[in-house]
Amino acid sequence: MSEKNENPSCFLYGPQEAKYGDRPVPEICDPHDVIIRIQYVGVCGSDVHWYLHGSMGANSIVPGKPLVLGHEASGTVHSIGSSVRSLTPGDRVALEPGFPCRRCARCKEGRYNLCASMTFAASPPEAHGTLCKFFKLPEDYCYKLPAGVSLEEGVLVEPASVAVHMARLVDVRVGQTVVVFGSGTVGLLCGGVARAFGASKVVMVDILERKLEVAKSFVGGCGTFVPDSGASAEENAARLIAEHGLDDGADVVMEASGAAPSVQTGIHVLRVGGSYVQGGLGRNVMDFPIVAMSEKELTMKGCFRYSSGDFKLALSLISEGKLRVRELITKTVEFGQAVEAWETTRKGEGIKTLIKGVQD
Repeated sequence: MSEKNENPSCFLYGPQEAKYGDRPVPEICDPHDVIIRIQYVGVCGSDVHWYLHGSMGANSIVPGKPLVLGHEASGTVHSIGSSVRSLTPGDRVALEPGFPCRRCARCKEGRYNLCASMTFAASPPEAHGTLCKFFKLPEDYCYKLPAGVSLEEGVLVEPASVAVHMARLVDVRVGQTVVVFGSGTVGLLCGGVARAFGASKVVMVDILERKLEVAKSFVGGCGTFVPDSGASAEENAARLIAEHGLDDGADVVMEASGAAPSVQTGIHVLRVGGSYVQGGLGRNVMDFPIVAMSEKELTMKGCFRYSSGDFKLALSLISEGKLRVRELITKTVEFGQAVEAWETTRKGEGIKTLIKGVQD
């Protein structure tokens, strides 16, 4: 696996059909290209969905074109193009795993995450992911890790950037009350970011007590809430408001579960004029309390990945100790154990599982 000019990779051929193989080491084609030696890859829920179903949304594995998974990653700079000035070989970096065309209307207005020509890791049929030895990115999508941030922590910059993007979309501010639905990796990071942005009260919601125990430690001083599966969204919202002293409702809801009951409860838990951001992915179509949304004149935002400034801010929060992401890493496996890592996440064991890069 470690011979020169080889790029060991983990390919997904279809549902639950993963195989290891080699492919060419990426070449520097643009003077701003950077080749990264991958050190760690994080497992995301989307990776598990790809593994189980061979698809994600409207995208599917193309027969005869297996896909390398992985998009949460850190590594060391292996080689650089002639115009690269911010990095040198050996630098430790976090990877922003997608880059846009830079020319379309969305890119020019600073919303490059919405670029129709985005090249994002692990997107079929051609954009392979980071579960490999060597990966190529433009210089400005590689973020040099400060001395106090480990390569393991560098993997968490990617999901932390999602949480930062969500918080910025609804302008979380000092003194606000924030309710976060879902206490998985992104939900926990949403709670942490809301606290770092100055929220006076954060309430974490989940159906699993063990996840809320993690939340109590990770999101300092947060409240927790377990919905009653037999109660209506209105009833759960009323109880949450009463138990946590939210007066006429929360200022902000950050939804990170994608579960329909959470979406519905989130609308009812907001005060009039409150703000809601949807980060969790669930069913394509669900029942929605649109009358309550309209009567409360809520600000509703969708969230798709991250955009201008989010990675830089997320890395700053981690470097300053405001997001203690190391606490979320619960398991690390070898490169050849990717399927085990996906299964661990599928079973809901721990919070964040990492896969080591190729060792030689």
